[in-house]
Amino acid sequence: MGRSADLPRSMDVPRASCTADRDCHVLHVDMDAFYASVEVRERPELIGRPVVVAGGSNPAGDRGVVLSASYQARAFGVRSAMPVAHARRLCPQAEFIPPHFPRYAEVSRGVMALFREVTPLVEPLSLDEAFLDVAGSLRRLGMGPAGIGEWIRGQVYDAHRVTCSVGVGPSKFIAKLASGLSKPDGLLVVPADGVLEFLHPLPLSALWGVGERTAQALRKLGCTTVADVAIAPLPALRRALGVVCAQHLHDLANGRDERRVVPDMPEKSVGAEETFAHDVVDRAVLRRELLRLVERCTAAMRGRDLRGRRIALKIRYPDFTTVSRSRTLAYPTDSAHRVFAVATELLDSNLPRGTAVRLLGVRVELLVRGVAGEQLTLDGDSVSACWPDVERAADAARSRFGSAAVRLATLLESPADRGETQSPESGNQIG
Repeated sequence: MGRSADLPRSMDVPRASCTADRDCHVLHVDMDAFYASVEVRERPELIGRPVVVAGGSNPAGDRGVVLSASYQARAFGVRSAMPVAHARRLCPQAEFIPPHFPRYAEVSRGVMALFREVTPLVEPLSLDEAFLDVAGSLRRLGMGPAGIGEWIRGQVYDAHRVTCSVGVGPSKFIAKLASGLSKPDGLLVVPADGVLEFLHPLPLSALWGVGERTAQALRKLGCTTVADVAIAPLPALRRALGVVCAQHLHDLANGRDERRVVPDMPEKSVGAEETFAHDVVDRAVLRRELLRLVERCTAAMRGRDLRGRRIALKIRYPDFTTVSRSRTLAYPTDSAHRVFAVATELLDSNLPRGTAVRLLGVRVELLVRGVAGEQLTLDGDSVSACWPDVERAADAARSRFGSAAVRLATLLESPADRGETQSPESGNQIG
């Protein structure tokens, strides 16, 4: 939905506006270059330098992807999801840093808790962004929406020493676009009576759901801006895009977005994956790395009181062919022991001996919330039954003493602090 990286930087919009916010009760708060900003906070000597947080088993190599780039690195063209090798060619002087997901999750929890002090209507989209509906908080806080946005920006920086950008508007779509156009470290209000004036000069990429293929279809109709889509005949749009997509884009282009801010949207999946520095053939190494991914994934689930029934394995070969295989359990689980057993079976049955692997990933789906006890089976052994308690005790120790406080002996053979292409986070991504 109008990714901020795709929005024009030359538009004549104010860097901050705290007026005309009547009927603008939706805020979109987006952290600025979140992973990179947290790393710079931890290493002040990097302030003002291009910084790239690079996923992959070896951030010093070129096999991973860019997870986050500071604005100094973005000035050279570095973008999220870009191959690290390409980023190095664009900005060889950048500092490439492996990700530290527990650190980002901790900051995210603090930021989201701050949002919930303002309003219970908080809809997180990922670790670093959320929608807020502040209509019910205006009288209690004695501030308008723009004032609340500025207060949030100050509180986030004071508490966590990272910056965020805030969009204020009458709908989720407009608020998200406004936050993108105010980056970095800004605030922009789009008044209810100025939506079309704000929206229509924007490029097609500002519309949520417009990728390259859809943009090509729209350009064939003569559309190059949001305004062109707004005035395009619906029958022509339907023929080019289909009925549902045509109506969706036509509504957005005319400033219509009826979606509400929905707190605690159900999470669809939790997972983690790793791109190896070198293709891996050794089955023992693959199992060890799979265990590490499962540990990280299930720890995140336990921290959110989530359990899942479907375990999915992802394998990518050196030629970039990717396969996914899954198995559905009779009962939901958050046990690393159980998830690893299923994931290993999937690996053994779907990876021919001697085949090299470029990327390995695991994901748990069909999630439910709650901490009800694990269903026991008559043929289960007593050791397996104890694993959930052991894993929760390990979680508590790591929370108090750090991620290295308790580790499985098998993982001691794995190099510490190795990065992954993505954090174990919700698969329920919007925008």
